[in-house]
Amino acid sequence: MSTEPTETTPTRSPTQSAEDGQQRCRWCLATPGYVHYHDREWGFPVDSDQRLFEKLCLEGFQSGLSWLTILNKRENFRAAFAGFDFRRVAQFGEADVQRLLQDAGIVRHRGKIEAVINNAQRAIEMVQAEGSLAAFFWRYQPAVPSAGGTIQAQTPESQTLSKELKKRGWKFVGPTTMYALMQAMGMVNDHAPGCITRAEVERARAAFQRP
Repeated sequence: MSTEPTETTPTRSPTQSAEDGQQRCRWCLATPGYVHYHDREWGFPVDSDQRLFEKLCLEGFQSGLSWLTILNKRENFRAAFAGFDFRRVAQFGEADVQRLLQDAGIVRHRGKIEAVINNAQRAIEMVQAEGSLAAFFWRYQPAVPSAGGTIQAQTPESQTLSKELKKRGWKFVGPTTMYALMQAMGMVNDHAPGCITRAEVERARAAFQRP
Protein backbone atom coordinates (compact mmCIF):
# COMPACT_ATOMS: atom_id res chain seq x y z
CA MET A 1 0.00 0.00 0.00
CA SER A 2 1.12 3.54 -0.42
CA THR A 3 2.92 4.90 2.61
CA GLU A 4 0.16 4.89 5.19
CA PRO A 5 1.59 7.59 7.47
CA THR A 6 0.89 10.12 4.69
CA GLU A 7 -2.62 10.22 6.10
CA THR A 8 -1.22 12.13 9.07
CA THR A 9 0.34 15.57 9.20
CA PRO A 10 3.31 16.80 11.24
CA THR A 11 0.94 18.58 13.63
CA ARG A 12 -1.01 15.40 14.53
CA SER A 13 0.16 12.42 16.51
CA PRO A 14 0.83 9.44 14.22
CA THR A 15 -0.98 7.20 16.73
CA GLN A 16 -4.45 7.25 18.19
CA SER A 17 -6.32 5.22 20.78
CA ALA A 18 -8.45 2.48 19.20
CA GLU A 19 -11.67 1.01 20.58
CA ASP A 20 -9.70 -1.33 22.85
CA GLY A 21 -7.84 1.64 24.33
CA GLN A 22 -4.51 0.70 22.71
CA GLN A 23 -2.48 3.12 20.62
CA ARG A 24 -2.23 2.24 16.94
CA CYS A 25 -1.09 3.98 13.77
CA ARG A 26 -3.78 6.56 13.11
CA TRP A 27 -4.30 5.51 9.48
CA CYS A 28 -5.69 2.06 10.36
CA LEU A 29 -8.69 3.06 12.48
CA ALA A 30 -11.27 3.49 9.71
CA THR A 31 -12.68 -0.06 9.87
CA PRO A 32 -12.18 -3.26 11.91
CA GLY A 33 -10.80 -4.96 8.80
CA TYR A 34 -8.20 -2.24 8.43
CA VAL A 35 -7.20 -2.65 12.10
CA HIS A 36 -6.83 -6.41 11.60
CA TYR A 37 -4.63 -5.87 8.54
CA HIS A 38 -2.51 -3.41 10.53
CA ASP A 39 -2.21 -5.70 13.55
CA ARG A 40 -1.60 -9.02 11.79
CA GLU A 41 -0.09 -8.37 8.40
CA TRP A 42 1.35 -4.94 7.60
CA GLY A 43 5.08 -4.90 8.28
CA PHE A 44 5.46 -8.57 9.19
CA PRO A 45 8.21 -10.17 7.07
CA VAL A 46 7.17 -12.29 4.09
CA ASP A 47 9.26 -14.82 2.18
CA SER A 48 6.55 -16.69 0.25
CA ASP A 49 6.91 -15.98 -3.46
CA GLN A 50 3.16 -16.25 -4.04
CA ARG A 51 2.38 -13.80 -1.24
CA LEU A 52 5.05 -11.41 -2.46
CA PHE A 53 3.61 -11.53 -5.95
CA GLU A 54 0.14 -10.83 -4.57
CA LYS A 55 1.38 -7.87 -2.57
CA LEU A 56 3.24 -6.44 -5.55
CA CYS A 57 0.17 -6.78 -7.80
CA LEU A 58 -2.19 -5.24 -5.28
CA GLU A 59 0.16 -2.33 -4.67
CA GLY A 60 0.09 -1.74 -8.43
CA PHE A 61 -3.72 -1.80 -8.46
CA GLN A 62 -3.76 0.63 -5.53
CA SER A 63 -1.96 3.34 -7.50
CA GLY A 64 -4.29 6.35 -7.54
CA LEU A 65 -6.76 4.73 -5.13
CA SER A 66 -7.00 4.19 -1.37
CA TRP A 67 -5.51 1.02 0.09
CA LEU A 68 -8.79 0.42 1.91
CA THR A 69 -10.51 0.07 -1.47
CA ILE A 70 -8.03 -2.63 -2.48
CA LEU A 71 -8.18 -4.38 0.88
CA ASN A 72 -11.97 -4.58 0.68
CA LYS A 73 -11.68 -6.18 -2.77
CA ARG A 74 -8.75 -8.47 -1.98
CA GLU A 75 -10.71 -11.73 -1.93
CA ASN A 76 -12.23 -10.80 -5.30
CA PHE A 77 -8.75 -10.14 -6.68
CA ARG A 78 -7.57 -13.51 -5.40
CA ALA A 79 -10.46 -15.30 -7.07
CA ALA A 80 -9.96 -13.40 -10.32
CA PHE A 81 -6.19 -13.99 -10.50
CA ALA A 82 -5.96 -17.66 -9.51
CA GLY A 83 -4.85 -16.89 -5.97
CA PHE A 84 -1.94 -14.90 -7.48
CA ASP A 85 -0.21 -18.12 -8.51
CA PHE A 86 2.07 -16.40 -11.01
CA ARG A 87 2.68 -19.61 -12.95
CA ARG A 88 -1.04 -19.79 -13.70
CA VAL A 89 -1.49 -16.06 -14.26
CA ALA A 90 1.39 -16.10 -16.76
CA GLN A 91 -0.83 -18.25 -19.02
CA PHE A 92 -3.67 -15.70 -19.11
CA GLY A 93 -4.55 -14.40 -22.57
CA GLU A 94 -6.82 -11.82 -24.14
CA ALA A 95 -9.95 -13.79 -23.20
CA ASP A 96 -8.89 -13.54 -19.57
CA VAL A 97 -8.26 -9.82 -19.93
CA GLN A 98 -11.78 -9.38 -21.27
CA ARG A 99 -13.18 -11.52 -18.45
CA LEU A 100 -11.39 -9.41 -15.86
CA LEU A 101 -12.54 -6.16 -17.45
CA GLN A 102 -16.10 -7.34 -16.83
CA ASP A 103 -15.44 -8.28 -13.20
CA ALA A 104 -17.04 -5.61 -11.01
CA GLY A 105 -15.39 -7.11 -7.93
CA ILE A 106 -11.93 -5.85 -8.88
CA VAL A 107 -10.43 -2.65 -10.30
CA ARG A 108 -11.22 -2.82 -14.01
CA HIS A 109 -8.18 -1.07 -15.44
CA ARG A 110 -6.77 -2.68 -18.59
CA GLY A 111 -3.25 -1.43 -18.04
CA LYS A 112 -3.09 -2.77 -14.50
CA ILE A 113 -4.64 -6.09 -15.47
CA GLU A 114 -2.19 -6.55 -18.32
CA ALA A 115 0.65 -5.56 -16.00
CA VAL A 116 -0.23 -8.42 -13.64
CA ILE A 117 -0.07 -10.91 -16.51
CA ASN A 118 3.20 -9.43 -17.75
CA ASN A 119 4.67 -9.43 -14.26
CA ALA A 120 3.67 -13.06 -13.76
CA GLN A 121 5.75 -13.93 -16.81
CA ARG A 122 8.64 -11.83 -15.49
CA ALA A 123 8.28 -13.55 -12.08
CA ILE A 124 8.86 -16.95 -13.68
CA GLU A 125 11.99 -15.57 -15.33
CA MET A 126 13.17 -14.14 -12.01
CA VAL A 127 12.72 -17.43 -10.17
CA GLN A 128 14.73 -19.16 -12.87
CA ALA A 129 17.49 -16.53 -12.64
CA GLU A 130 17.54 -15.77 -8.90
CA GLY A 131 16.13 -18.88 -7.23
CA SER A 132 13.09 -17.13 -5.81
CA LEU A 133 11.31 -13.78 -5.78
CA ALA A 134 12.05 -13.48 -2.08
CA ALA A 135 15.79 -13.87 -2.62
CA PHE A 136 15.71 -11.01 -5.11
CA PHE A 137 13.47 -8.57 -3.24
CA TRP A 138 15.12 -8.95 0.16
CA ARG A 139 18.42 -7.74 -1.28
CA TYR A 140 16.93 -4.27 -1.19
CA GLN A 141 16.32 -4.15 2.55
CA PRO A 142 17.64 -0.79 3.82
CA ALA A 143 20.79 -0.96 5.92
CA VAL A 144 19.40 1.60 8.37
CA PRO A 145 16.12 0.59 10.07
CA SER A 146 13.13 2.90 9.73
CA ALA A 147 12.30 5.02 12.77
CA GLY A 148 8.62 4.61 11.89
CA GLY A 149 5.83 7.15 11.69
CA THR A 150 7.63 9.36 9.19
CA ILE A 151 6.14 10.76 6.01
CA GLN A 152 7.94 9.50 2.92
CA ALA A 153 6.71 8.20 -0.40
CA GLN A 154 9.93 6.61 -1.61
CA THR A 155 13.52 5.96 -0.61
CA PRO A 156 16.83 5.42 -2.41
CA GLU A 157 16.34 1.66 -1.99
CA SER A 158 12.84 1.74 -3.50
CA GLN A 159 14.15 3.84 -6.38
CA THR A 160 16.92 1.32 -7.04
CA LEU A 161 14.49 -1.61 -6.83
CA SER A 162 12.06 0.11 -9.19
CA LYS A 163 14.80 0.82 -11.70
CA GLU A 164 16.03 -2.79 -11.67
CA LEU A 165 12.53 -4.24 -12.08
CA LYS A 166 11.75 -1.92 -14.98
CA LYS A 167 15.01 -2.97 -16.63
CA ARG A 168 13.79 -6.58 -16.33
CA GLY A 169 10.48 -5.71 -17.99
CA TRP A 170 8.16 -5.40 -14.97
CA LYS A 171 5.32 -2.86 -15.07
CA PHE A 172 3.54 -0.67 -12.50
CA VAL A 173 6.61 -0.87 -10.26
CA GLY A 174 7.42 2.80 -9.68
CA PRO A 175 9.50 3.82 -6.65
CA THR A 176 6.48 4.87 -4.57
CA THR A 177 4.73 1.56 -5.26
CA MET A 178 7.93 -0.29 -4.40
CA TYR A 179 8.28 1.52 -1.09
CA ALA A 180 4.70 0.55 -0.27
CA LEU A 181 5.66 -3.06 -1.06
CA MET A 182 8.70 -2.78 1.20
CA GLN A 183 6.44 -1.62 4.03
CA ALA A 184 3.84 -4.32 3.41
CA MET A 185 6.33 -7.21 3.20
CA GLY A 186 8.22 -6.20 6.34
CA MET A 187 11.40 -5.00 4.68
CA VAL A 188 10.92 -1.86 6.78
CA ASN A 189 8.94 -1.34 9.99
CA ASP A 190 6.99 1.87 9.54
CA HIS A 191 4.60 1.37 12.43
CA ALA A 192 4.73 4.59 14.40
CA PRO A 193 6.58 4.79 17.73
CA GLY A 194 3.97 4.14 20.39
CA CYS A 195 1.91 1.82 18.18
CA ILE A 196 1.27 -1.48 19.96
CA THR A 197 2.18 -3.45 16.83
CA ARG A 198 5.58 -1.86 16.22
CA ALA A 199 7.42 -3.97 18.82
CA GLU A 200 5.69 -7.16 17.67
CA VAL A 201 6.75 -6.49 14.08
CA GLU A 202 10.29 -5.76 15.21
CA ARG A 203 10.48 -9.10 17.04
CA ALA A 204 9.24 -10.89 13.93
CA ARG A 205 11.82 -9.09 11.80
CA ALA A 206 14.61 -9.97 14.23
CA ALA A 207 13.68 -13.66 14.06
CA PHE A 208 13.25 -13.64 10.29
CA GLN A 209 15.79 -15.55 8.19
CA ARG A 210 16.44 -13.61 5.03
CA PRO A 211 16.16 -15.79 1.89
